[in-house]
Amino acid sequence: MVRLVSGRSPSDNGALLRGHGMNVTAPRLAVLRAVADHPHSTADDMYQVVRAELGAVSRQAVYDTLATLTDKGVLRRIQPAGSPARYDDRVGDNHHHLICRECNRMVDVDCAAGEVPCLTAADDSGYEIDEAEVTYWGRCPDCAARADHSNRQQPTTTTDQRKDPRV
Repeated sequence: MVRLVSGRSPSDNGALLRGHGMNVTAPRLAVLRAVADHPHSTADDMYQVVRAELGAVSRQAVYDTLATLTDKGVLRRIQPAGSPARYDDRVGDNHHHLICRECNRMVDVDCAAGEVPCLTAADDSGYEIDEAEVTYWGRCPDCAARADHSNRQQPTTTTDQRKDPRV
């Protein structure tokens, strides 16, 4: 079952929290909104958004809230290699991510085969597998276009021109 926090009303978010055995607090509601409005952002990014909304909130309170919401299964924590953890409100559907190597933009991508074949390991070593993380790395369309444009703008030189200091 996919639960998206995005587009929920405050009372829906309150019901979501209560349904997971948590008290409804202003920081928890603000964090849920921040993750919904800024998916795949870091904890520091979330702190800035929540602080702008609530005013007085500590960085530790936001970090603790993110950890609690992740532990309870309300949010998903993603930690790509070489990157700080990011948070997503799309949980329970085993989707994957595309990450741009240049600007670090991250987007969701559904499982490649339309089902969850990645949960069937060739050798599960006796594990009961319930999640797989697949991360695709490359360049987003904007960065690829900028690189392509940049390559077309650079003048080309011939080997002879590079050898002759007068050119």
